[in-house]
Amino acid sequence: MRKNRKSFTVIKTLILLFFAVSLLFPLAAMLLNLVEVDVLHILSTKVFVHATLNSLSTTLTATVLSICLATLLAWCLARSKVKFKNAFAVLLTLPMLIPSISHGMGLIVLFGKNGVMNNLLHTQVDIYGFWGIVIGSIMYSFPVAFLMLYDIFKYEDYSVYESAQVLGIPKRNQFLSITLPYLRKPMISVFFATFTLIFTDYGVPLMIGGKFMTLPVYMYTEVLGLFNFGKGTVVALILIIPALIAFFFDLLNKDVGTLSFVTKPFVLKKNRTRDAVSYLIIVVTVVAILLPIAAFALLTFVQKYPIDMSLTLHNIQQAFDLSAGSYLFHSLIIALFTAAIGVFISYITAYLTARSRGKSSKALHLISITSLAVPGIVLGLSYAVFFKTSFLYGTIAMLVLVNTMHFFASPYLLAYNAMAKINPNFEAVSKTLGIKRWRLIKDVFVPQTTGTIAEMFSYFFVNSMITISAVSFLSSTRNMPVSLLIPQFEGQMLLECSAFVSLLILAVNIVIKVLIYLVKQRAQRKQTA
Repeated sequence: MRKNRKSFTVIKTLILLFFAVSLLFPLAAMLLNLVEVDVLHILSTKVFVHATLNSLSTTLTATVLSICLATLLAWCLARSKVKFKNAFAVLLTLPMLIPSISHGMGLIVLFGKNGVMNNLLHTQVDIYGFWGIVIGSIMYSFPVAFLMLYDIFKYEDYSVYESAQVLGIPKRNQFLSITLPYLRKPMISVFFATFTLIFTDYGVPLMIGGKFMTLPVYMYTEVLGLFNFGKGTVVALILIIPALIAFFFDLLNKDVGTLSFVTKPFVLKKNRTRDAVSYLIIVVTVVAILLPIAAFALLTFVQKYPIDMSLTLHNIQQAFDLSAGSYLFHSLIIALFTAAIGVFISYITAYLTARSRGKSSKALHLISITSLAVPGIVLGLSYAVFFKTSFLYGTIAMLVLVNTMHFFASPYLLAYNAMAKINPNFEAVSKTLGIKRWRLIKDVFVPQTTGTIAEMFSYFFVNSMITISAVSFLSSTRNMPVSLLIPQFEGQMLLECSAFVSLLILAVNIVIKVLIYLVKQRAQRKQTA
C-alpha cells in the first residue's frame, strides 16, 4: 500500500509539473513582457480605445441576443410536445462543428457583394461591420448557451409547479416566483460563458469586421503582423478579465448545478398553439443555421458563382492542389494526439482529485480548472513568448500541447463529476483485498465511465479541428492546421476553396460525432445487459 501511495504522489507531482510548464510558466513569461512596455500609453491610444469600445458594444449586443435566442429554443424543445427533439437538438448545435471564422465567411457568401441571398432577393445588404460581427457571433455562440439552458430546463422539478396549481397560483406568478429564481444563478453563468466566448473570438470580426476593429483582431494584427509582443500582452490582459470574472463566479457558486433535485419530470399538457409556435421557431432557426452550409456547398460545386453555375469538382481539386490535403493531415494528427493525450491526463487527474482528499488534491483540482480562465488567443501568445527558443517551437507537438491545455478543463470536469458519483467504498474494499489501484481503475472505473471517456475524446478532437485562436501564433507551413486555410484562401479571393475547407472540417467532425454516439450506445447496452 505504501508503494501505491508513493506512486500516486509521484504521479500528482508529475501532473503539477505538467501544468507548471504548460500553463503557469508561459503566462508568467508573457507577463514579463510588460516590464519594457509603456502600458498607460498603449491603453490611452485612439486605436486601443476604439477597439475596446467596439469589442464591448458588439459583445454585449451579441451576448444578449444569443442568450435570448438560446432561451427561446431551449424552452421550445423542453416545454413543448414537438417530435424529433433529439434531431432538432443536433441540428441546432451544428455551428459548434465548424470554426468561428467560417460563420463570418458564411455571412459573406450569403450577403456579400455577390452573395447568394443578395442575388436571390435582389437586395444590397451591407453585412460588414458592427451588425455583421453581431450576427456572426450569435451563430457561433448560441449553441453553447442553448446546450446549457436546455439542460437546465430538462431537469427542472415539476412538483413545485404542481403544488402551485393546487394552491390556485396564476401562471404569471408561477413564472415570477418559481421559474425566474430557478434560472437566476444558471443564467448568470450562461451570460459570462457566452460573453467570454464572443469577447475573445477573433475569427468572426477578422473575416467580416472590415474597418470595425475589435480587441482580438487588434492583438492578432499587432503580434502576427508587426511582431509587437509587448502590445499584444497588454491586449491579452484585457481579454482575460471577463474569463477571470466568470471563473471566480463559478468557483464561488458551486451549487449552481444542484439548484433542483428532480422528484418529478415536467408534465406537458396538450397545447396545439404552443407546439405550432415551437415548431415554427425551431424550423426557422434550423434553416438559418443550414443556409451558410448550403451556400458553402453551392460555392464548392459550381464553376464560379454567380457567373458560371455549371457543376464541377474543380474547386475541390484546386484546394487540394494548394495543399489542403496536407493541412487536413496536420489537423487530424493534432486532433487525434490532443484527444488521446488529453483524455489520458484529464482522466487520471480527475481520479486523483475526485477519489482522494487532502491539500494536494484540492490544489490539483483548482489548477486543473484554471485553464477555463485563459482564452485561447491569450494562451497562444504566452506559448509564443515562452517556447520561442525551445526545440518544441514550430512543431506539431507544440500545437498538441497548447490544444491539450486550452481544452483541458471541460473534459476534466466531465470525468471528475463521473468519478464523484461512483461508490466511494471501492478504494477501501480494494485495499482490503490487496487489489492495486491501476487494476481498480482499469476493471471498475473505465467500464463504468466509457460513455464519459468517449465524450471527452469527442470534445478534445472536435475543438482541435475547429480552433484558430491559440494555434495562429504557433503554426507555420510545416504544421499549420486546415482551419487556418479559411482566412488564407479568403484573402486570396478563393472563396470557393475556403467554402470547401469549411465543409471538410464539418464532415470530419460529424463522422467523429457519429462514431462517439455509437461507442456510447454500445457502452450503455453493456451496462444494462
